[in-house]
Amino acid sequence: MNLIVGGGVVGLSIAWRLARAGQDVTVIDPAPASGASHAAAGMLAPVSEVAYTEEPLLRLGLAALERWPAFAAELEADSGLSVDYRAHGTLDVAFGADDLAALEELAAFMDKLGLPVERLTGRECRRLEPMLSPSVRGGVLAGGDAWVDPRRVTAALLAALETMRVPVVLRRATDLLDGAVRLADGEILTGERVVLAAGAWSGELADVPVRPVKGQIMRLRSPHPLLGRCVRGMVHGSPVYLVPRGDGEVVVGATQEELGFDTRVTAGGLYELLRDARELVPGVTELELADVVAGLRPCTPDNLPLVGTVRQGLALATGHHRGGVLLAPLTTALLQGEEPELAALCSPQRF
Repeated sequence: MNLIVGGGVVGLSIAWRLARAGQDVTVIDPAPASGASHAAAGMLAPVSEVAYTEEPLLRLGLAALERWPAFAAELEADSGLSVDYRAHGTLDVAFGADDLAALEELAAFMDKLGLPVERLTGRECRRLEPMLSPSVRGGVLAGGDAWVDPRRVTAALLAALETMRVPVVLRRATDLLDGAVRLADGEILTGERVVLAAGAWSGELADVPVRPVKGQIMRLRSPHPLLGRCVRGMVHGSPVYLVPRGDGEVVVGATQEELGFDTRVTAGGLYELLRDARELVPGVTELELADVVAGLRPCTPDNLPLVGTVRQGLALATGHHRGGVLLAPLTTALLQGEEPELAALCSPQRF
């Protein structure tokens, strides 16, 4: 029996894959699919999100992105639900001269890494996305990036688990034992292995270097699609992204705030998001405000996840920072012994 502590996209994906492989699984979470996965935008964008000094994370992201088409197709087949997987790329644009210089420097770094990107003028950017501001100076197209709707993904995972009769225990775990979990009401569930996939709360259950980083996000609704692909941008040095959904929704995010377990949505945070999004796509101010939410990303000191066995009966699958949705298919593979070179990058033993 595998006891999966955590019902976000990572924990549910692990449970689904293990159940598909014929293993016994139980998921433990008082409110599945309600944490960071509920707030996430769902960008599968390892190329456009590449950062200096984070080449190991890029390797993980590229490997995970390759797995997503099959992962999405199999999940849709098992659940009967769409996850809104789209592979139309990410357009990274710059608003001012300084932003353009920074983007060109990043593009040169992408070239050095051999990543498939295309430099575009402002006019070429607007040809791809007519709703972009005339002030956009230029951009970089990462045509291989994709995105998905995390809320649909977790709904599909829960539906698939229900079909496979995988138990989901709607109670809080308070202690992890060797091959067992103590619940808040004192009951102890036993199994051969416990997998800790509790996101930002993992550090509350085990001695792991995972801290919460707050991200505020808003969802806007339009009767007609506003964008055809993900748009990321730098506006006077501040990052912002817009992710379109198939139903006309646009997700705008996200702040990064080191405020512990604070999940309040603030006027200041939303103002900054809307201000910067409006500079790139002025039409967003005409859209209906559908939802605002703050989530907690689980971060490690080196921004790499913690995936693998800690000791007999306990494994980790946490610390995915911004990449939980992207890395979910790969995380399940690493726990099953695949891709040993990539697994070494995520080993909990490094701490």
